[in-house]
Amino acid sequence: MALSFPFTGRALVATGLILGSAVALGHGDVTPQHVDTGPLPDLGKDALVENPFREGNEYGQLNADAVRIGKAGYAGNCAVCHGIEAMSGGLTPDLRELTEWDDEYFIGRVMNGTERGMPSFKSNLDQTAIWAIKTYIESVPQPE
Repeated sequence: MALSFPFTGRALVATGLILGSAVALGHGDVTPQHVDTGPLPDLGKDALVENPFREGNEYGQLNADAVRIGKAGYAGNCAVCHGIEAMSGGLTPDLRELTEWDDEYFIGRVMNGTERGMPSFKSNLDQTAIWAIKTYIESVPQPE
């Protein structure tokens, strides 16, 4: 026996299905994307506790390359949750405003993920790519 809904009931069901699928698909592709680190040095496997691409650090002269590469890496791996151009859309923290935002905290979160839903990227991104992403985030102006 088939269920019969009046027209308004069918319209409500159809609207609910459309909105539900938009929410489910609106999150986008969260599969980690490869980051071509190009001219940046391979930083190895042992996690550094300070961003080597920050001006004044070991590879600070590569800051412009790190920002450019980090921007592409951020767009492919972080923007889905943390917002386009590192400006949060409200679903997750605005990375420019985190108070616990030192380098060691950052590399730990990105490599190991969080219990609140952020995946671990250690098997998909090397730390050269991760530090380039951090350098890009630091280059984005702070909110006023």
